[in-house]
Amino acid sequence: MKILMVCLGNICRSPLAEGILKSKVSSEYVQVDSAGTAGYHEGELPDKRSIAVAKKYGIDITDQRSRKFLVKDFENFDVIYAMDESNYDNIVALSRNKEEANKVKMILQELDSSQKLNVPDPYYGGELGFENVYQMLNEACEVIVSKINK
Repeated sequence: MKILMVCLGNICRSPLAEGILKSKVSSEYVQVDSAGTAGYHEGELPDKRSIAVAKKYGIDITDQRSRKFLVKDFENFDVIYAMDESNYDNIVALSRNKEEANKVKMILQELDSSQKLNVPDPYYGGELGFENVYQMLNEACEVIVSKINK
């Protein structure tokens, strides 16, 4: 199974989501990557605050580099998790058919499928925002792992 995590710039939320999920699954069976809907930070490391909060929980995300979401990602991934509604809408707008559009999900809908909850962008906030995002993503990734294992 191949899973792609997507946020806006691919330096805060999606690298954390990628790192968290990778830490919970076997890379032999599940491949995880991340991307951003905007290419602002292409080739850059994740935000130092994302690196720090991941490290706090024993996860190293310093091997990741920001990249832009590409239409060919629909072919390469089974599930594409958007961090918020804006990213969701941007990804779906790039889909070429219903099958591709159906691959896109809001990550927090894994916790509550009845509503479209956004993972807040912690970029302009402080350390606490990154901790909160980590906790949300960790919880969502636990549900994803339980579904994969079924």
